[in-house]
Amino acid sequence: MAALLLGTTAHAAPDPDTPTPTTLAANAAALAAAPMADKRDEDFASRGFVATRTDPLIKDADGRVVWNLDAWKFASGKAPDTVNPSLWRHTGLLAKSGLFKVTDRIWQVRGFDISNLTFVRGDKGWIVIDTGTTTETARAAWDLVAEKLGKAPITAVIYTHSHADHFGGTGAFLADLAPGAPIVAPKGFREAAVSENVIAGPAMARRAAYQFGVPLDPGPTGTVNSGIGLAVPVGTQTLVPPTQEIETTGTELVLDGVKVRFQVTPSTEAPAEMNLGFPDWKVADLAENANVTQHNILTPRGAQIRNARGWAQGLTEAMDFFAGAQVMITSHGWPRFGGGEITDYLGKHRDAYAFLHDQTVRWMNKGLTGPEIAARLKLPAALQKEWYDRPYYGSFAFNARAVYQYYLGWYDANPVHLVPLPPEEGGKRYVEAMGGATRVRELAQAAFDKGDYPWAAELLDKAVFADPADQAARALLARCYRQMAWASENALWRNMYLTGAQELTIGIKPIEAVGRSTIAASLPPGDLFDVLATRIDPDKVGDAALRLAFTFPDRNASFTLVVANGVLTHRPGVVGTPDATLTVKYPDLVAALLAGKPLGPKVAAGEATVAGDPLALQKLVGWLDRPEALFPIVTP
Repeated sequence: MAALLLGTTAHAAPDPDTPTPTTLAANAAALAAAPMADKRDEDFASRGFVATRTDPLIKDADGRVVWNLDAWKFASGKAPDTVNPSLWRHTGLLAKSGLFKVTDRIWQVRGFDISNLTFVRGDKGWIVIDTGTTTETARAAWDLVAEKLGKAPITAVIYTHSHADHFGGTGAFLADLAPGAPIVAPKGFREAAVSENVIAGPAMARRAAYQFGVPLDPGPTGTVNSGIGLAVPVGTQTLVPPTQEIETTGTELVLDGVKVRFQVTPSTEAPAEMNLGFPDWKVADLAENANVTQHNILTPRGAQIRNARGWAQGLTEAMDFFAGAQVMITSHGWPRFGGGEITDYLGKHRDAYAFLHDQTVRWMNKGLTGPEIAARLKLPAALQKEWYDRPYYGSFAFNARAVYQYYLGWYDANPVHLVPLPPEEGGKRYVEAMGGATRVRELAQAAFDKGDYPWAAELLDKAVFADPADQAARALLARCYRQMAWASENALWRNMYLTGAQELTIGIKPIEAVGRSTIAASLPPGDLFDVLATRIDPDKVGDAALRLAFTFPDRNASFTLVVANGVLTHRPGVVGTPDATLTVKYPDLVAALLAGKPLGPKVAAGEATVAGDPLALQKLVGWLDRPEALFPIVTP
């Protein structure tokens, strides 16, 4: 028996791509517990289908595929053994793509992007609500609408909130934008859109690749969806600034003859967000504040923690604000129909966030830490049976820790955690204390054989960080991650487990950059200089100092940067006596500093000038460190 527990008895290793009996049992239990008899979503997700594209491939100007509508054709029939049955059901619903009629005046294009594009027929043209992530997917949606419903001018654009999958595709509509057509957004939209992810942008992008399973192929053993949609397209992003901001709840606008009423909901799903409604038609648009899944209070890719209490309160307000609505649409997923259905949905969706917040705080105030609360917190049965409260995107296990962090931070007050060991050093010490790498692998194998994959993974994580060349530990850890992925109801957890397994087995898979983004050019100068400050390498600077002034004639503005003591600071205006003053158009400076386009040709052409030390900017650039786009995550 001891030999068997230590994993030293000879036995044939199971195929790493085959679900184990533990995984099969977990998925069978998930199927038995899921409310499969509730078929409402099948109706809602299919209702009003008009048509989809003939060509499933959406390509950029260079012919590269940005989106493939056929990539999710696998999502039909009985769930395979490698996918949680509840998550498989969710994939099939999200994969219903094309143009859908919601009401006589409202249509949506779904499944062409991770988010929905909503088209509202005005008196003279089309109002577009949220424009998707990329120009290419948005143009495909617009072409489908024009083909099936008739092309007309774009008479207004509405951004419900400040995440790129809701404004990045606006470039597709610019050629058809009517003169003077308003672009409407919540107050603070531009600031949030260009700055929320800027400082931590490189790290967030790397983590987002894990969250959305970007390096994975769609399929039963790979990524199956991203919780709130199928996947994130990688194409051309644009940011067209709004021309009108909504500041207060109750604001009404008449856009192309259509009355629109707004509810402002800041610091809910996004820093700047709003719901909106069409009171004459009894239609409510809940943006991304109400979803077909539990959402994230703290997204795994990293962002500012959201206010769970405020989110719940916003939904309570929405129940009164949109009372009487007979149709509800959202920025992801499918609509809901019927006043009673909508009221019940909003109340139970609200209650899930309220329960999460209130019970986390209750246990927090009894001395439990984030992981302890996460381990015990479960939704009440009445909420758990609702598909839209299930953890396809967000999860109680993650969100409870987020609420704890919102109030108390990551530190749990235990002094042993004041100076935690870095993973590599800690890994080496733990492995040594447990008797060496062979012993750790034996313990992990025994745990794996019993189906205790989380404990096996925790042991093997120590072994890999202690010795990244330990191929046996890497291989077994990858197998643990696959089994946990295949039983996960959460799409993001599945993606992260499988991407981690991929990194362990074949290394970090490069991700081809398709298209381009104009969002960086929208950075205000202060935000740009804040980014530069986070890239200063003090070892390169040493004891040196630099004062550099920038004058932007296109903005009628100037700024002074000072580097001293290994720190870059900035302030508006020309302050003191600069070592050099660079007069340049602001987009040209952004391109030089963030896109590597040299300013020399601009200076030679007389489009930029340098007064003072001609090498000052070169000196600054030489002190900047480059972010690592593909840093390892599950390996040292």
